[in-house]
Amino acid sequence: MHAQGLSRRYDRLQALVDVAVALRAGEIVGLLGPSGAGKTTLVRILALLLRPSAGSLELFGEPVRAGNLRRLRTRIGYMPQEYALYEDLSASFNVRFFGRGVASRKVDELLEFLGLAERAHDPVGAMSGGMKQRVSLACALVNEPELLLLDEPTAGIDPVLRQRFWDEFDRLKGEGASLLVSTHQIDEAVHCDRLLIVREGRILTDTTPEALMRRAATTVRVERQGGVEERRFAPDGLDLLHWLRTLDEEEVRRVDVRNDTLEDVIVALMTAGAGHA
Repeated sequence: MHAQGLSRRYDRLQALVDVAVALRAGEIVGLLGPSGAGKTTLVRILALLLRPSAGSLELFGEPVRAGNLRRLRTRIGYMPQEYALYEDLSASFNVRFFGRGVASRKVDELLEFLGLAERAHDPVGAMSGGMKQRVSLACALVNEPELLLLDEPTAGIDPVLRQRFWDEFDRLKGEGASLLVSTHQIDEAVHCDRLLIVREGRILTDTTPEALMRRAATTVRVERQGGVEERRFAPDGLDLLHWLRTLDEEEVRRVDVRNDTLEDVIVALMTAGAGHA
């Protein structure tokens, strides 16, 4: 999948600005950003549910155009942030509907995997939010798509099930599928091969978790007789070592050292200069 120069305007709101995205087979890309950053708009454009105001999109080696939309959509799995389910009908019916032509055994296996076997014939409207989330994921997975677009797939589910979701995403990646996962759960970034960080409709960075961690700084807080001093140091640590050597050991009562986490680095990127991008 390759997109270039994607923009989208809603009346006076510019939701996306000149976005470029590439997604390779056998890769999980995380899409992170604050609320209103444009994540859902981007996912809906890539799912061929929303037309961009400008830009080009190529899927599975061919340019997207009006004549091939229906055919390309059959190769895409999409899980929206808001439930797109028939709530008066059962979980099993919903999955069978989205997986037209898929064998009943495949549907049953998918519901079993997601812990829905005992509720398979209950109406979706009677289920909890977490269960609806699982039904939505089953609908996105049932056709074994080559491109899987997931908008907040783990919102509102427990940690055990969340890990099971990511185990399934890893399996699909291993089978050559491409996955784009939009999430507010920053700790999920470690599961991704690459990260797209979005703010105010623009891609701030397209990089790996490992590359982001090379930006992590160290904060040192020193408590001594004359008071408390706190400083931040660059990742290479050279200035930190030099500064520590200048301290008078007899005056120092306590030294606390904290290294930035991946979440710290991502949040700093999201918030730096917000409103001025």
